[in-house]
Amino acid sequence: MRKLIPFCLLFSLAASAQNLPANYEQLVKEQSPKVVEWRRYFHQFPELSNREFNTAKKIEATLKQLGIETRTMARTGVVGVLKGGKPGPVVALRADTDGLPVTERNPLPYKSNATAEYNGQQVGVMHACGHDSHIAMLLGAAEILSKMKKDIPGTVVFLFQPAEEGPPGTEEGGAPLMVKEGALDNPKVDAVFGMHIGASLDLGKIYYKPEAFMASSDWFTIKVKGRQTHGANPWLGIDPIVVSAAIVQNLQTIVSRQSELPKAPVILTVGKIHAGVRPNIIPEEAVMEGTIRTLDSKMQKDVHDRIRKMAKSIAEAYGATAEVNIDTKTLVTYNDPKLVAQTLPSLQKAAGESNVVLHRWETGAEDFSFYGLKAPSFFFYLGARDARYTAENAPGHHTPDFLIDDSKLDVGVKAFCQLVFDYAKTK
Repeated sequence: MRKLIPFCLLFSLAASAQNLPANYEQLVKEQSPKVVEWRRYFHQFPELSNREFNTAKKIEATLKQLGIETRTMARTGVVGVLKGGKPGPVVALRADTDGLPVTERNPLPYKSNATAEYNGQQVGVMHACGHDSHIAMLLGAAEILSKMKKDIPGTVVFLFQPAEEGPPGTEEGGAPLMVKEGALDNPKVDAVFGMHIGASLDLGKIYYKPEAFMASSDWFTIKVKGRQTHGANPWLGIDPIVVSAAIVQNLQTIVSRQSELPKAPVILTVGKIHAGVRPNIIPEEAVMEGTIRTLDSKMQKDVHDRIRKMAKSIAEAYGATAEVNIDTKTLVTYNDPKLVAQTLPSLQKAAGESNVVLHRWETGAEDFSFYGLKAPSFFFYLGARDARYTAENAPGHHTPDFLIDDSKLDVGVKAFCQLVFDYAKTK
């Protein structure tokens, strides 16, 4: 059974936290309309992963106007550094900036009509996962913190990270490239915080969980090689489609019969299969692709090993061969328990104590997880469900109807600002 954070610890941390300047609440109130304006601008003009050229230009220009030192990295990433007037730790705040190859259906005045090329075809582009709101909230925090610069204990690093949804093709990108190029090294970051909007979660509430919070994401490809023949004479060949069907069916037993699910969930999905060119030809090769989601690193490795063994063994039993490739896209997003305990009062101040909710883990994935390799990290959700929907029927992330209520983005801005000031008192 998971240990709960003692109330007395929360109280003592809250009581000792650094107070923000007296005009802080007024600054947030005055600045909130601009956050909504930014969010809607970025929503109307989204760009795909590693192609966020105009997005990066606007972010960089805004930070420079605020007197924040900037540098670019990871193709279209922007890092801002704000040195406070008092000694203290280095705190990083992160927002992701890329849109998705999704055509928007919402009849909004700021609806996206953007298009781009993706995998060789023209597609609509949409902020169908809320990254537009992430950019706006972090810019809002940057503006308010810049106006309180002399009172900031330490240094704030603003990470505007591209390609969270994954770089195209064989390109590098996202958080792994930000880390590789030193985003957390100059200055050396002591803690990293990030948040994600939630379209089905209660408006204005913050949701968190210590330890494993979001799943790792692995993409796998299995190539099955048989022997081509006429569809009228299947005995003269080895049918890779039949072999692939057997592999797909049996892969699910890794989840249902071989994984210790009370320990942590496992999801294994085959999302794409391609084989053949004509109905009357049994092809030589079939290719399937899918994703693996795990919330425990040891289970992640175990699932990888079982997929390789199962696919190759089944193919061999049919006289075929199977080649398995597994590519880790994200790690488990792990919230450092000590950091969560130290900074939970900050979130309670930002949203109200009753509006900060202990949440379950999620099988969605986040490349924010890579920042946790360099410094203690804490990632949480901000609810933004539109009043027209219930939690059950709200349009999902990554869909054409994805919709959020942006009236409580100030809660996210306040959370970022509060974390900067309060974390200094925990060091």
